[in-house]
Amino acid sequence: MHIHLLQHGPDHGPARLTDWLESMGHSYTVFHLYAGELTPRLGECDALIVLDGPEQLLSEPPRWLKAENKLINRYLDGQKPLLGIGLGALWTAEALGAVVAPGTYPETGWHQITLAPESTIDLPEQFEAFLWHRYVFSLPDEALPLGGSAAAPLQGFSWDAGRVVGLLCHLEVTRASVAALLEHAQRPQPKSGATGYFIQTDQQIFEDPTRFIRLAPLLDRVMTQWLKAA
Repeated sequence: MHIHLLQHGPDHGPARLTDWLESMGHSYTVFHLYAGELTPRLGECDALIVLDGPEQLLSEPPRWLKAENKLINRYLDGQKPLLGIGLGALWTAEALGAVVAPGTYPETGWHQITLAPESTIDLPEQFEAFLWHRYVFSLPDEALPLGGSAAAPLQGFSWDAGRVVGLLCHLEVTRASVAALLEHAQRPQPKSGATGYFIQTDQQIFEDPTRFIRLAPLLDRVMTQWLKAA
């Protein structure tokens, strides 16, 4: 398969996703929309991945967002697989009619996800994922929940029998991709007066390097199931 990936910021890249695609024999093209590259056309690939990006794009929509939203909606109306991650999941959920808004608590770092009993994605009942968000979404109509964390009860969803998947949590990150976020990206901040209990320090994030290794088989399971659902 040939996969298109939409990137929305220099520090929100595909990380381990491209390695996985290459290892499985898939080809891909990354479109750097933030750098002025045009949004691809629907018929040019077999599946679409909408990557994470700076959450300020939700309140300050870029010029290219109209074209991207049109592409997302065409994928939702069609038969090809669509995967949204982070900001990409928020935009996908919004296109499906869900409410997107700031959550009570932002989450950064490593947090436990509890799988929802009705999840169509085969993952462990509990697993650790990397989180980097303030905004959350409600469950779109006819979608099934992935599961949730202590601060955000909905960390993902599947729709149309798993053809469309949205992940607020991150299974694709590597040590290098997280280091880039910490160095350059704006960190999700709590509302004025709210606690930062779910925000980890750099030291906490990097204290156990095996965490990044343990994400790899989880990403493999999600990606394999997602592409098989087409």
